Amino acid sequence: MAKKLKVTLVKSPIGYNKRQKATVRALGLRRMNHTVVHEDKPAVRGMLNKISHLIKVVEE
Repeated sequence: MAKKLKVTLVKSPIGYNKRQKATVRALGLRRMNHTVVHEDKPAVRGMLNKISHLIKVVEE
């Protein structure tokens, strides 16, 4: 079974560039403290690394 990643938006993307805002939206995060679950894939890991200062990640 593939690992899951629980991603929570803990800081607002307001004031950051458009690419970082787009990455937040592409992950499905809509508002502060919103949590989504994704499969642990290299593409998702890359997205999380780009916005690591805005999110909290917990491995399940």
